[in-house]
Amino acid sequence: MYKLLLVDDEEDVREGVFQEIDWNKCGFEVVGKAENGKEALDLVERMPPDVVVTDIKMPFMDGLKLSELVKEKFPTTKIIILSGFDEFEYAHKAVKLHIDEYVLKPFSSQELAEVLVKVKSKIDEEIAEKENITTLKEHYRRSLPVLKEAFLTSLITRKQLQKEVFERCRNYGIDLNGNGFVTGVLSVDSAYSNLSSTEASEKEDVDYSASSLLVDKELTLFAVLNIAEEIVEKHKLGLVFLYNGYVVVIASSPQKENALVLGNVLPAFEEIRLSIEKFLRITITTGIGTVVTDVTQLSYSFEDAVSALDYRLIHGSNRIICIDDVENRFMEKLRFDEMKEHKLIQCLKMGTTEEIKETVESLFEELLDNNISLKDYQVYLLEILTCILKAASNTDIDMDEVFGANYNLLSDIYRFNNLNEAKSRITDRCILVMKCIATDRQSTVKDLVEKAREYTRKHFRESDISINKVCGFLHISTGYFSSLFKKETGMTFVNYLVHIRMEAAKELLRTTDLKAFEIAERVGYSEANYFSYSFKKNFGISPSDYRNSF
Repeated sequence: MYKLLLVDDEEDVREGVFQEIDWNKCGFEVVGKAENGKEALDLVERMPPDVVVTDIKMPFMDGLKLSELVKEKFPTTKIIILSGFDEFEYAHKAVKLHIDEYVLKPFSSQELAEVLVKVKSKIDEEIAEKENITTLKEHYRRSLPVLKEAFLTSLITRKQLQKEVFERCRNYGIDLNGNGFVTGVLSVDSAYSNLSSTEASEKEDVDYSASSLLVDKELTLFAVLNIAEEIVEKHKLGLVFLYNGYVVVIASSPQKENALVLGNVLPAFEEIRLSIEKFLRITITTGIGTVVTDVTQLSYSFEDAVSALDYRLIHGSNRIICIDDVENRFMEKLRFDEMKEHKLIQCLKMGTTEEIKETVESLFEELLDNNISLKDYQVYLLEILTCILKAASNTDIDMDEVFGANYNLLSDIYRFNNLNEAKSRITDRCILVMKCIATDRQSTVKDLVEKAREYTRKHFRESDISINKVCGFLHISTGYFSSLFKKETGMTFVNYLVHIRMEAAKELLRTTDLKAFEIAERVGYSEANYFSYSFKKNFGISPSDYRNSF
């Protein structure tokens, strides 16, 4: 069933339409009825309907203005206009507003039912189109190369969950099976830098297309990519793609021992280097990262491969440089990666004490499970403490309260006597930061809502005050503000504004001789009739009767 809102200022027409139509048969449920555009708009914002059936001529806000505002905020909502023969000008404007259907008065229930069925079919078609599996699959197929490249990029730039990696590999048809993985980064050397003077002079005789290849970096990279792909495919080595000006190779091996993996892949990298030099007459330097046994750690291997490229300043270019040959490294280097940092920050901002304890516990389990050096241990703790400091400094909490005056991060690390003491101290600091952030957040919410109330109390007399205006003053989105305001006050902003205006109106009715239209203006209503209507709706009595009751 689709939701429908019925709007007409004439009660007999409104109720007549409601009673005479078999709504279930037409595929609709009437979720609300309104007698003017303003009341209808409030209902639409509270529970957006699929269809609005509205009269054109109504007090306070006509049907076309209502339609315009509904289409602006809820573009998928269908509009059916009810109007008389003498309203051609309105009909013309309705066409411009892309009104879905236009029903002339007087109309029979059968005529309106036919229009409703027509609109329902239109909604059905739109939903079917969005849910059309064939269309989605075709769109997915066309997007697959882009999605695949984005996935490969994510593999080398951040750590991911193993389950997600293998699931996406299946989706994209990527083979990453193996027990050992290593990343190679191919970087094009500067033109002519590795050629002899004789070879450089011979470049003048190279045909125009080859010269263009050397000049155009993108074409050069593409040419390198093609050669690398051909050789990697021949050796069934792994995957090749472009990233950040590099040609990246992710190689997999059935072995997991460092020497065996490199023994499998290095000959292929050397073949790529020699082929590029032979066919493109340019040179490349290849950085080889650490061998990892978990596909989710490829970002570490890539990071090390890029670091290996830096050593060409010492060892020269046009060669393969393995990070293990130029730096002393542990096979399984312990790292405080992006995933761990994100999890810890999330706990600090939104977690519970128990979640903090579990997160810190998991961080220290890795310290126990890895045979690491004192230096790596200190760096790991330094990164954890830095993460906590960053989370705290991004709020308005008192840093001295959490860390103490003249806190020194490095001193804290050297002060720990053992792992248990370090874990306990870090857990305590995390819990304290979490509580301070929660208190600060609650204080910020209260302050924000109070500012909104104060602004409303000062400006409620202005007829154009709205939730958008208040949010503009506070510099926050309407959706975020609406949920905060209702949670903090127990009422919507619109209801609060009406409440302020009605209380001010009651005070003026009790203490002054001002006429109703003058009071309406003073409390923010541009139309006296709508003020009277709202007053009676809120208090069950008209403004004049309220005044006479004293």
